[in-house]
Amino acid sequence: MKGSVLMLSKYDIFCKVVEYGGFTKAANAISYSQSAVSQTVKNLEQELDLTLLNRGKDGIHLTGDGEAIFPYIQGIANAEKALVRRQKELHGLTNSVIRIGTFTSVSRNLLPGWMVDFKALYPDIRFVLEQGEYTTISEWVQNDVVDFGFVNMHAAPDMEGQLLYTDEMCAVLPLDHPFAKKEVVSLQALAEEPLILLDEGEFNSPLRAFEQAGLEPQIAYEVYDDYTIIAMVEKKLGISMMYRKVLCGYEDHAALCPVDADLSRPVGMIWNNWDTLPIAARRFIEFIAKQPIA
Repeated sequence: MKGSVLMLSKYDIFCKVVEYGGFTKAANAISYSQSAVSQTVKNLEQELDLTLLNRGKDGIHLTGDGEAIFPYIQGIANAEKALVRRQKELHGLTNSVIRIGTFTSVSRNLLPGWMVDFKALYPDIRFVLEQGEYTTISEWVQNDVVDFGFVNMHAAPDMEGQLLYTDEMCAVLPLDHPFAKKEVVSLQALAEEPLILLDEGEFNSPLRAFEQAGLEPQIAYEVYDDYTIIAMVEKKLGISMMYRKVLCGYEDHAALCPVDADLSRPVGMIWNNWDTLPIAARRFIEFIAKQPIA
């Protein structure tokens, strides 16, 4: 064989000879010597106890037996290629790191369970989680800092992705706050209270809602962590507006009240180009898409 070449099976080599119509052309195409190709075909014929090729001055042609058996040889060659692809894919999953951009509620309530279940299928997979807000996560995805990210889909309208669920925003109040007994609270009323808002980057849903309603809220604090906000509300430093999935398990620490505005967020996964995503990341995305979300 000439130089460093891909190892082909006898079935694949035979298919190449038929495809190129001769030993020399096939040998050149696969970087094998002509004698090696010829000997491989001869060995296959001996193994099958059949003459598969007519060899003449005008090239080679399949014999009657060759035509009858060629589809089976092609099938074996294709199955071998599929096996190699699958082997490489599983090898890639086994040794891969999946890099994910995420934000607090997904990191706390959803990702750990998904990771446990996925690692049960692929124990050697490793995860790297980068915590951020929507704008930063989108930039990480675009700049290949992470393989894919979880965001408010409104913050990344031009990127490839998949919607997972919709989360409702509500007012978060001290347990003894006057609004805590209301069935619904207005944006106008919230705008008059000292607000503790989550820093969501350039796409901040509450601020957009206030702006669209022509209101100027009294922002007392801007905080990067959801659960710091809950603690601050509990200590009566102000009220807040947060999404329900963030607040799971914290109902005893703060009162939740619906807001008279559509402040839901569509949460999903985004990526740059599906075809160029690492295999492991693609498999994890597909895995997540099949999981029920309460």
